Amino acid sequence: MQINPAVTDGLGQLKWINLKATTEKTSSANGNERSTGVSASGFATMLQAMSTSSESSSYLTSLPDATSVSSLLWQQIGGTTETFNNIISGEITGSTPTSYDDLIQKASAKYGVPIDLIKAVIDTESSFNPNVVSSAGAKGLMQLMDGTASGLGVTDSFDPEQNIDGGVRYLSYQLKRFGGEEKMALAAYNAGPGRVTDLGVTNDQELLEKLSLLPKETQSYIFKIERARAQYAV
Repeated sequence: MQINPAVTDGLGQLKWINLKATTEKTSSANGNERSTGVSASGFATMLQAMSTSSESSSYLTSLPDATSVSSLLWQQIGGTTETFNNIISGEITGSTPTSYDDLIQKASAKYGVPIDLIKAVIDTESSFNPNVVSSAGAKGLMQLMDGTASGLGVTDSFDPEQNIDGGVRYLSYQLKRFGGEEKMALAAYNAGPGRVTDLGVTNDQELLEKLSLLPKETQSYIFKIERARAQYAV
């Protein structure tokens, strides 16, 4: 990727390297890699920090259009002009909105599962694609297997309302089963509660100490959720 020399010279190579480091690839539940890029809220925070730096601020204000340099940075990490304009206007300041916020808020209130955790699970499981099917046959936003969906009363896993309600309900079961220990509940959601119970652990710290005994997919799954959750925190 070609970077405008004026940007790197003015803002410093270190700032660009730090920005680039936040762009990574993750694997969705069906095994397909996807580029997550830097979050809008993360970029807004970075942009604010840059603007308050005396070195960066003096350089930016010396340009004909300081905003155009920031816009260039945003475009080079894959952001859209519309999202950038929303950041500049202050319309994006915290939790990243989704197309399913109403359904997520409803399920959160119904089952007592935090909204940011629900969004992180959906993001990691299906990238908010209601029609995705994994190689193992898991379907929809929170990737429900047919047997699990049936047990939860979900008749159509491709219906976002049914799928999110069922997925959050199942996650709430795991949270209750493991005394509110989130990492244990997430491991159970991904690998099945039996795998977690067999470890003989009673809390998240003990789980982390025996994490290597779980499938590699589950090991990475827990940390993917944590990274994704930061994007949706209020």
